[in-house]
Amino acid sequence: MHKVNVDELFEGKQSKYALVVGVSKRAREITSRFEEDGTVTEDKPVLLAIDEIKNHKISLLEPDENEL
Repeated sequence: MHKVNVDELFEGKQSKYALVVGVSKRAREITSRFEEDGTVTEDKPVLLAIDEIKNHKISLLEPDENEL
């Protein structure tokens, strides 16, 4: 089982909403790529997306403070 430290993942982020949306969008991209390539894996797309964000392989766009 893969455990995620949410506080560590949220570190430096302003918006939990942006984090959730970013993870879900990236997971959908990963799923789509796997389907196109015919890739079969036991790795969950959501966990792969979380790892990418945690390891700073991708970054999230967050709203400005006055938009919150």
